[in-house]
Amino acid sequence: MRIVVAGGAGFIGSHLCERLLGDGHEVVCLDNFITGAPRNMAGFRDHARFTFIECDVTREIPVDGPIDRVFHLASPASPIDYVELPFATLYAGSDATRLMLDKCLETGARFFLASTSEVYGDPAVHPQVESYFGNVNPIGPRSVYDEAKRYAEALTMAYHRYKKVETRIVRIFNTYGPRMRVNDGRVVPAFCSQAIQGKPLTVFGDGTQTRSFCYVSDLVEGFLRLMESDLTEPCNCGNPDERTMLELADYINRFTGNPAGTVFLPLPKDDPTRRRPDITRARTHLDWAPVVPFSEGMSATVAYFKEVLADPDEG
Repeated sequence: MRIVVAGGAGFIGSHLCERLLGDGHEVVCLDNFITGAPRNMAGFRDHARFTFIECDVTREIPVDGPIDRVFHLASPASPIDYVELPFATLYAGSDATRLMLDKCLETGARFFLASTSEVYGDPAVHPQVESYFGNVNPIGPRSVYDEAKRYAEALTMAYHRYKKVETRIVRIFNTYGPRMRVNDGRVVPAFCSQAIQGKPLTVFGDGTQTRSFCYVSDLVEGFLRLMESDLTEPCNCGNPDERTMLELADYINRFTGNPAGTVFLPLPKDDPTRRRPDITRARTHLDWAPVVPFSEGMSATVAYFKEVLADPDEG
């Protein structure tokens, strides 16, 4: 197939491009490098079936010819981004989603929206199931991301219902692995880079808040199964193995041999206290569940950050 990946130079997007090429597809990658990076594509940039187009997908989708599938992963997606790139985040959920859906309407391609567990906000239901409507502050500091994704989901379903575009929606829970940005503000890059440099790990609040971490190759497998399924309702993809931030900090300190311990800072506004996916829908409809052990995934992730931090131009 000929497949467009918007945001393909990003963390998850680059792994998706690599997998699609490995599966024999032709890939057209769109990115403007706001949060993506050319180095993420280094392993496949010269592949015969890979094309890169630098562009802003909130303004145009400059792809001519037939298209079979469109993956929309183009959006800033970290706490630092929400503060530094609020309008880019909002427009990625609104304008870019509309333009890609119009492209799918024009070409007959199937559309895949990378949504997020952030649509559940600070959830009052645990674990989070897709039927839960969420607990989101629509004007808080995280709202530019949360509400952009909620709007993107609504727009996607409207195109599906009223314009008959084939659509799929995934709700991504915390994902980790190589190619994450060192300074993107998420907990795994922060903890790994601090530990590798022998610094104390910064824990927000009392550290009892939880997250559930899925290795990136597992997530990509879920993407592909969902895209080729007949499931049009949103589907959670994540690892139901829940752990506290203190447990994660202790694990990474022990894994890296970092003796510096932890320091505590106030919890950011609207930071979710618990986050764990119910993946019954993915198990039932996609026969999908994560398989990469946390120790294996963290080993690859720490090795990547060691390599990046050793290069002054990258770290």
